Amino acid sequence: MTDQDAKEKEEEEVVSYPAGYEIPKEWTAKTLGGKIRGMNRPTAGKRFESELPRGKHDIQLYSLGTPNGQKVTILLEELGVNYDAYYIDIMNLQQFGSAFVDINPNSKIPALLDYSVADGNEQPLRVFESASILLYLAEREHKFIPTDLRKKTECMNWLMWQMGSAPYIGGGFGHFYKYAPLKIEYAIDRFSMETKRIIDVLDQHLENKDYVCDDEYTIADMAIYPWLLCAEEIYDATEFLQLQGYTNVQRWMKTLKAREAVQRGLCVNHWGPNAVRERHSKDDFD
Repeated sequence: MTDQDAKEKEEEEVVSYPAGYEIPKEWTAKTLGGKIRGMNRPTAGKRFESELPRGKHDIQLYSLGTPNGQKVTILLEELGVNYDAYYIDIMNLQQFGSAFVDINPNSKIPALLDYSVADGNEQPLRVFESASILLYLAEREHKFIPTDLRKKTECMNWLMWQMGSAPYIGGGFGHFYKYAPLKIEYAIDRFSMETKRIIDVLDQHLENKDYVCDDEYTIADMAIYPWLLCAEEIYDATEFLQLQGYTNVQRWMKTLKAREAVQRGLCVNHWGPNAVRERHSKDDFD
């Protein structure tokens, strides 16, 4: 069989779902089902006028206790800085209000304003995208980011690895396994395989290491941890993905979970029994 014959045979064997579906020349938007259908549009920008509250501290965080939000609140708690954290209800589409879009034109949590920047500009400094916020705060406070060139580069390697991996775990595996209105075997198999590969990368890397950057606890740990916790606790996929088998990852997760600042950070802007819906001081955890 020639290469051309093999290619034609493969094309013939492709099955459409739903049956009879053909890819159009131009895609057009349609209403999607599922729990998060209201969020999905092919356009960006504000959907309504809004205002956001402002607390008394220089750092104002607008977020939700999902993995991307938890990264930032873990760091803020570890840093011990004063900040106000406000709950953004993404299920009620608050991220599309004009005031939030002014901070993050991508309409994703978390978003942050820093009123302490004295550069002659009357507007606070906006910071959006979770990794950008982690880098900004770590450099602002000179903590949890290595100063040694090799260690800092390694920290950045793993921070960017996490940012590149998250869509496969969240928008891929989490969506099709947990949230999609249709349980599609191919989609679940595809993203389960990739999620397990991603976790195996980390598991192999953590062999004989306390933290992602060897013996130094950094923003790379804080960025990665909430997503693996999400796979266990939000997606409830421990058995499905055999997560207990990644022994180095499990050991590392127990180390992070034991930190008091991590425990507090996980509660901020959350919705569970121990949630701190809004955070304005450390007393909010009492």
